[in-house]
Amino acid sequence: MSRPVLQLENVERRYQQGATALAVLRGANFALFAGQSVALVAPSGAGKSTLLHIAGLLEKPDAGEVYVDGAPTIHMSDEVRTGLRRHAIGFVYQFHHLLPEFSALENIMLPQMIAGLSRRQARGRSLELLDYLGLAARAKHRPAELSGGEQQRVAIARAVANGPGILLADEPTGNLDPKTADHVFEALETLVKATRLAALVATHNEALAVRMTRRVSLNDGRVIEMR
Repeated sequence: MSRPVLQLENVERRYQQGATALAVLRGANFALFAGQSVALVAPSGAGKSTLLHIAGLLEKPDAGEVYVDGAPTIHMSDEVRTGLRRHAIGFVYQFHHLLPEFSALENIMLPQMIAGLSRRQARGRSLELLDYLGLAARAKHRPAELSGGEQQRVAIARAVANGPGILLADEPTGNLDPKTADHVFEALETLVKATRLAALVATHNEALAVRMTRRVSLNDGRVIEMR
């Protein structure tokens, strides 16, 4: 098998609660490959968000290493980590965090323009993504004029607008009804298959989890494969 696009090696993370150290991750190991969608299924409080934050270079582990495209990241400067995160990793959260004063199209254009693309280039790619996700007719609508499922599909388009190889999603369908959640998941699946994106999705939705390439969970601070 090819080299993983994301790899966690013996990752440990502890939080101090008063005089007590709470160990959330205890030597966690995980590998994610291009074209895979992996469901992270675990109870609340098990450490799913911590794992995603460390995988997404938003937080440093207390021990271990995180590799992105084979490059070790723990000892990178904050500036280099930020640059790597911007172009290699996309994020989707339970709440879409779209900017309310901008249209769907503009929300997707902004990260591309920040990354240095011209307005024309950003607009072209954003329109392609909206069309691909079935939202071409909603391009000029602001978030308040979109349904919950449409908002999340725009959030997914924004997350992949700069062409990252990795997508990390934290309960992206958690606020949606089952039918809408299914539409959002289909959009995510389509992107993974078409672009060889690697997606790690934290979810409580078992019906969606079983449709992904793999399922993993957290047990006593370690990542375990589920059958």
